[in-house]
Amino acid sequence: MPVVVVESPAKAKTINKYLGDGYTVLASYGHVRDLPPKDGSVDPENGFDMTWEVGADSRKHVKAIADALKDDNALILATDPDREGEAISWHLEETLRKRKAIKKDTPVSRVVFNAITKTAVTEAMKNPRQVDAPLVEAYLARRALDYLVGFNLSPVLWRKLPGARSAGRVQSVCLRLIVEREMEIEAFNAREYWSVKALLATPRGQEFEARLVTLAGKKLDKFDLENATQAEMAVQAVASRALTVTSVEAKPGTRNPSAPFMTSTLQQEASRKFGMGAKQCMSAAQRLYEAGYITYMRTDGIDMAPEAVMSARDAIKDRFGEDYLPKSPRMYKNKAKNAQEAHECIRPTEMTRDAGKIKSTDADQRKLYDLIWKRTLACQMAAARLERTTVEIGSDDGQVGLRATGQVMLFDGFLKVYEEGRDDVVGDDDDRRLPQIMQGDQAVFAKSSLRPEFAKAQDGAETTAAVMSDNESVLSLQHFTQPPPRYTEATLVKKMEELGIGRPSTYASVLGTIQDREYVRKEQNRLYPEDKGRIVTIFLINFFRKYVGYEFTANLEEDLDRVSAGEADYKDILNRFWRDFSAAIAETSELRISEVLDVLDDALAPTLYPPREDGGDPRQCPLCGTGQLHLKTSRSGGFVGCGNYPECRYTRPIGGDAAENGDRILGEDEDGNEISLRSGRFGPYVQRGEATEENKKPERASLPKGWKAEEMTLEKALTLLSLPREVGEHPEGGTIKSNFGRFGPYIMHQGPEDAKPVYANLKDPADVFEIGMNRAVELLAEKRANPGGRGRGAAKPLRDLGEHPGEGGPIHIMDGRFGPYVKWGKVNATLPKDVQPADVTPDMAVELIAEKSAKKGKPRKTAKKPAAKKPAAHKKTG
Repeated sequence: MPVVVVESPAKAKTINKYLGDGYTVLASYGHVRDLPPKDGSVDPENGFDMTWEVGADSRKHVKAIADALKDDNALILATDPDREGEAISWHLEETLRKRKAIKKDTPVSRVVFNAITKTAVTEAMKNPRQVDAPLVEAYLARRALDYLVGFNLSPVLWRKLPGARSAGRVQSVCLRLIVEREMEIEAFNAREYWSVKALLATPRGQEFEARLVTLAGKKLDKFDLENATQAEMAVQAVASRALTVTSVEAKPGTRNPSAPFMTSTLQQEASRKFGMGAKQCMSAAQRLYEAGYITYMRTDGIDMAPEAVMSARDAIKDRFGEDYLPKSPRMYKNKAKNAQEAHECIRPTEMTRDAGKIKSTDADQRKLYDLIWKRTLACQMAAARLERTTVEIGSDDGQVGLRATGQVMLFDGFLKVYEEGRDDVVGDDDDRRLPQIMQGDQAVFAKSSLRPEFAKAQDGAETTAAVMSDNESVLSLQHFTQPPPRYTEATLVKKMEELGIGRPSTYASVLGTIQDREYVRKEQNRLYPEDKGRIVTIFLINFFRKYVGYEFTANLEEDLDRVSAGEADYKDILNRFWRDFSAAIAETSELRISEVLDVLDDALAPTLYPPREDGGDPRQCPLCGTGQLHLKTSRSGGFVGCGNYPECRYTRPIGGDAAENGDRILGEDEDGNEISLRSGRFGPYVQRGEATEENKKPERASLPKGWKAEEMTLEKALTLLSLPREVGEHPEGGTIKSNFGRFGPYIMHQGPEDAKPVYANLKDPADVFEIGMNRAVELLAEKRANPGGRGRGAAKPLRDLGEHPGEGGPIHIMDGRFGPYVKWGKVNATLPKDVQPADVTPDMAVELIAEKSAKKGKPRKTAKKPAAKKPAAHKKTG
């Protein structure tokens, strides 16, 4: 009975179902070996020899496979069909050979399938092969490059830039994109311009909008109306003339569907439509793939298997009719640069199965499956047919010309199912419906009052002024040019793909890494560079420009593709890289921190020290007035500080505005002590007075979460500095106090019988200043009753669903901080948002438990069954 090895237990379970009892299917739980995280794991001096180590968590899985091979002398490696999957198979074979679990007569084969369906799996078993050496070598080259960069560049960062964590090969280039976009936004100078539009009516009384395109007989460019005066003159020119429709041109048009999904486009669309991060999207896709619902989700191919195309066409015909079916199948050309690593597009394994027919109760999985299913059907549907209409309106003297555009949908085609989202969409007049307009018609000004939507800017810019004519039917709008938008995860993935940086399987981990390292933060789905991320990027651009270059990184990816295609030797690529990179490391290592900071200070000067309105020195300290500002670093990142430190302690963030976010004096207290707002290692804080020989630690208070530095006043600062607040005397003795602590707002009390103070968390920061005695006593009583429960009572089950049918142990529905969940032993599975506790069945609960266990990547921990009661011993008599 052959031993089949896959990566995950969920995948093993599905494949075991298809293969039956004739096979033993086991999971490796991902990679079983990796490079030890220490210097010397890759040795450039000895042919880039790599030292591999079996992880502690992987040893038991390797042992299980080795034990199975004692009875079943055949090994089939069925890991994922990409470079990473090939590497896992290679690691497994190498590890098992070292353990001598694979004997000389043990047949070892490799099988791949693009979808976990019975047909795909059984067909793959009929076509075994050996582990693909070029794919493994491409993996080894990538792993060695990432190691050499990480373990040689990161120590340079640690020494030269306190607070920097590490630098990765692809992550650093990705971070550069975000930082440079932020610098573009900061350097952007908005330009004012105006537009004019009119609300007109046909002779039949139907209203439509038109925009001014010709003035004084000349075509208007975007910036021709520069100010309100010019705009008002244009409004009067339009309002004072009779207008006639000079031409109506209708052109037929078509819209074709987008190609089916590959990894990057799936991540982009999931971000646009659902706000899913790349990691969240790929996690849901992984579960769908392992359950057999979709094809392999890490791919840069967009072609579709012929049988899948025909299946999609059949499904379209059955659901929508022949009108929605093009005469011939649509064929999409694969964009993958390396055919050996190109897989089929991401598609459903069964075209007739919509989202309502999949068993998963996970909301992300259901949404993502619905997206994939609709996109796949749409890509094989007929084009949408449109009619685009352009109406030209002019005055009799030819001085004024307006234009109205719109379109009519003649046949929706693929749009009946799916329309691709767009990034940073601005208004589009072409999407409007126009009434029936005839050439020669008089275009009169509409007599109805000005509609709210008429006054809305059409290009996404903020409208700050509107000038209307007397009849309220001609309107001028003020606009300002907008800076480039910050990246979302979707637009960043798109940009990386355009530049050839990274590969589909790396996007999610790259984006996750730069956020985990706190180089980047995500707010409202937009990516903002943190100060430490900005400092790291400027450092790398100035001292390692070649290695964070877009073209260099893309060329390196192409070299790795040539390795996987068997067209290049991976050690030659490593040699070329290491020769120049090691020299750059050696050169930078000799620099002093002060020299590095001077270079960075000069590079960031336009951002750090913008020109002042009064024409003064932008580097002059605004606090002491004599010191010069310089770039400084700390363990929490970079900041701007006064050169007169410690006499002057002025600081502000790198991206901050000195007037709003920097240190400033708020006023004085009743005793004449100066109250100031300052920026510190752990964020902004307020301080009473200055440090002196007698008082080395002046009174300070950090700003609570939600309090903004720019909104701080003297009154607020004094309130903070007055903490802790005395709420009152506890009935059992002792004072109750409220304050802010490391973990947020709290109340504290130490009674006569308490060995230590009792603390109870508060939910709202305002409670620190407002909580009364009754509520405080109640919270402290709850805390004393449940010292480990953080102030909450002991959790009680909402429902009891009985014993687990396979493993034993009680299953309960519980109410938690983040909503109801299923509890079985140590497994807690959150209920989907659309499922109520009362609707959960035992079967549904078991499925949720299984999914949660699989996500953890660990074997399920069986809940202990209650010990069987022993029969009472009979006493001997006699």
